[in-house]
Amino acid sequence: MKTRHAIRHLVEKALSIRQLTPEIENEINYELTRLGYVSDVDYEALELLMSEMDAGRIKLVATSSVA
Repeated sequence: MKTRHAIRHLVEKALSIRQLTPEIENEINYELTRLGYVSDVDYEALELLMSEMDAGRIKLVATSSVA
């Protein structure tokens, strides 16, 4: 995924399905490693994801149940 703000798009995907799947988490980690930094937009998206998870609105799942 080589688009601009790829992390934000991955977070949007997690928010839409209300799950952080291993696939999404791995893609986020890959992008963080590939880029070597986090843009302001992506940082804000990650903060939102973490706050939604803390509030229980997003679940961390072991396997993807959404195609």
